[in-house]
Amino acid sequence: MVKWKRDMGLEGRMVLTMFLLAAVYLLFLAFLASMGTSMGVMLLFIGLFMGLQYYYSDRLVLWSMKATVVSEEEEPKIHQTVTRLCAMADLPKPRIAIVRTPVPNAFATGKSPGSAVVAVTTGLMDRLNQGELEAVLAHELSHVKNRDMTILTIASFLSTVAFFFVRYSMYFGGFGNNRKGGGNIIVIWLVSIGVWLVSFLLIRALSRYREFAADRGAAMITGNPANLTSALMKISDVMPRIPTEDLRKVEGMNAFFIIPAVSGSIMNLFSTHPSMEKRIAALEKMQREMES
Repeated sequence: MVKWKRDMGLEGRMVLTMFLLAAVYLLFLAFLASMGTSMGVMLLFIGLFMGLQYYYSDRLVLWSMKATVVSEEEEPKIHQTVTRLCAMADLPKPRIAIVRTPVPNAFATGKSPGSAVVAVTTGLMDRLNQGELEAVLAHELSHVKNRDMTILTIASFLSTVAFFFVRYSMYFGGFGNNRKGGGNIIVIWLVSIGVWLVSFLLIRALSRYREFAADRGAAMITGNPANLTSALMKISDVMPRIPTEDLRKVEGMNAFFIIPAVSGSIMNLFSTHPSMEKRIAALEKMQREMES
């Protein structure tokens, strides 16, 4: 069994992200209340949406990716690999799902380690050797071990509250009696855009750090950072050759993937992942430390 080292940097960032998001949304709710929006409507909508998100988030993620949970009889090799890695990482074995797409990738989802699902694509299994596949699976199990997938799911939900509430509250007459010529609606829309942008940037910053943490976790579990380096390079090399249509079908899940499926260039500030150069440099440093 691997002696797991707690990543205080990741834990601190998760706590800070949730604290800042909570502060932003409390201010947002206070603003809506000051504009005459019914508090009852706000609480009902948010409570319902949070309940659905918490209980069905993993199913929605799998459904959006058209992932199919497979039994050990259907995919014995990958089940055996995950079972061995879980024993090393002291984790309950997650369910395994397969996504039939040429895009080589993997992700983990679920509310907790006990309800986690690790999914891999057929494109990934076709392109990686056993050592590389183990490294990718260990990376996803590190997300489960760190519980950052839960935080990311909750944080991603919070970033949509402003948009959905502003979009639908008008149908409930939620803007109250203070509305004058639609001016308040414009102000609320502007504030909601600001709230969404702050949430978006906080989530992206957390997402980038969590990938570094999962890379370190994979290296600890497998004891061979070079395999993950090789896997990342293979996936990165293949991604530009994947048809744009296939990438666009899955790029909404980029924050969960081991490497983002992007159909165009994006700025680092808005990226869900650190640059490939930085990830490989960190893994190579770990490899040298282990060898010495």
